[in-house]
Amino acid sequence: MRPPFGIYLHVPFCTVRCGYCDFNTYTATELGPVGGAKGASVATYVDAAIAELDLAVRSVGDDRPVSTVFVGGGTPTLLPPQDLVRFLDAVRERWGLADDVEVTTEANPDSVTEESLRVLADGGFTRASIGMQSSVPQVLATLDRTHDPANVSRAVAAARAADLAVSLDLIYGTPGESLEQWRTSLETAVGLAPDHLSAYALTVEDGTKMAARVRRGELPMPTGDDEADKYELADELLADAGYAWYEISNWARTPADRCRHNIAYWRSHDWWGVGPGAHGHVDGVRWWNLKHPATWAKALAEGDPAAEREELTPEQRADEEVLLGVRLREGLPTDRLTQQGRRAVAGLVADGLVDGREAVRGSVVLTRRGRLLADTVVHHLVGGAGA
Repeated sequence: MRPPFGIYLHVPFCTVRCGYCDFNTYTATELGPVGGAKGASVATYVDAAIAELDLAVRSVGDDRPVSTVFVGGGTPTLLPPQDLVRFLDAVRERWGLADDVEVTTEANPDSVTEESLRVLADGGFTRASIGMQSSVPQVLATLDRTHDPANVSRAVAAARAADLAVSLDLIYGTPGESLEQWRTSLETAVGLAPDHLSAYALTVEDGTKMAARVRRGELPMPTGDDEADKYELADELLADAGYAWYEISNWARTPADRCRHNIAYWRSHDWWGVGPGAHGHVDGVRWWNLKHPATWAKALAEGDPAAEREELTPEQRADEEVLLGVRLREGLPTDRLTQQGRRAVAGLVADGLVDGREAVRGSVVLTRRGRLLADTVVHHLVGGAGA
């Protein structure tokens, strides 16, 4: 049986570029005159994205319904909601949607209203993933986030009114953020009663405005110990509030509230990535599109917007199965490990990184300490996974 099939749409537009962001996003100023090129502007973007769906049909066929659709960015809700619905309609027309399809859009709290979210819900969207990041104005300012913290609760209320499931996205480890400020953000998020929460450690990426500020000594570099303390606080507080971790950086109220689209990535299922810089993976082949919107749109019009493709070797796929599988609460079956990897499990249990009871049952499941040191666990387990 073939794995589930999903669609990812990357929307590369933002009103401003946050100082920590190294995603493939562009403001109107950065795009300049090419922003008016077909497919490289907000007004024409969805038409080009639908054209890439046609390419997908020609490449992979139309013989299985789409299980998940995820619209990310950038700021997807800079597009008119009618355009996002039009894209979803195009997916439905080409493949059909599974009866229990999950359809998510990321959203900036300042770029949605109850009316716009109702349009999305009526058009078939089921989830809104709202970029809260923090509830502390000082932390948001350091991140160059421009949204009003009060608008997070308004966005959540609007999503609820539209009968959308709600996820909140948080960032911890911002330079200068105290543990108590992080606690404030967590408690504020929990108080909004979302169905799902994500919390990711900030990485200061080379080439960003934030990296330059850290290099000049204007901001302190986050430390591993600080981020570990904040992760542990998040896991404790969220568990107490009834959220269970199902992936290292993700918590949900119930199994039904988990993000199935992201689980598909961790399970190496199939998906087609639409848009500049988007990644796709089908039948063991992965590829990524050209990054600049104008370059992507031009190449798409000429027949192929992919920058590169690769087919992983069996050894690479086995290592990747370990890398991704141990991130999940269900863990990785020990029979997927090589003999060398299975021998390493006992030592990881002794070090408190792997749950001993789960290991006896035949699965590698990380403890909280193991989640903090997941790279170390993977290093000991690889040597490959069995076929």
